[in-house]
Amino acid sequence: MKAVGRGATTRTARIIAAAPEAIYAAFMDPVALADWLPPGEMTGKIHSFDARPGGGYRMSLFYPPQEAAPHSGEPRGKTAAGEDMVSVRFLELSPPSRIVEAVTFHSDDPALRGEMIITVTFDAVAGGTEVGFHFENLPPGLRPEDNEAGTRQSLEQLARRFGA
Repeated sequence: MKAVGRGATTRTARIIAAAPEAIYAAFMDPVALADWLPPGEMTGKIHSFDARPGGGYRMSLFYPPQEAAPHSGEPRGKTAAGEDMVSVRFLELSPPSRIVEAVTFHSDDPALRGEMIITVTFDAVAGGTEVGFHFENLPPGLRPEDNEAGTRQSLEQLARRFGA
């Protein structure tokens, strides 16, 4: 984790026992994406999806009821109680090796504003594909350690799609 520009940077990677083409396809299928991307016990809903450079998607991530309830007087969620909504714009789609996305949260919180850049790489290695996430310009309201933990959980769920 290091500061870049006005936001932090994180990197997380995992080897998944599948070919780069199969894993890349799980990023370009809105049904699959809504299934594996929400970290932990969160669920997801894709509102729109356009798989081309300049296209993108809008997605809501929903906290499980026990996490969405207020803990310290404030409900959890960046967009609404129990919900994080993002808009994602595809800056680069290079199948099956790389995806670059610009991500913004739908939030009234100034600490969550701004555009985060996510570069996802798919590198063939012994035993499968190393899937790497490089986040740049995290908004100040998103703790790098929380971002890394959520990314690890998403990668675990992606690996389970391929039998891990």
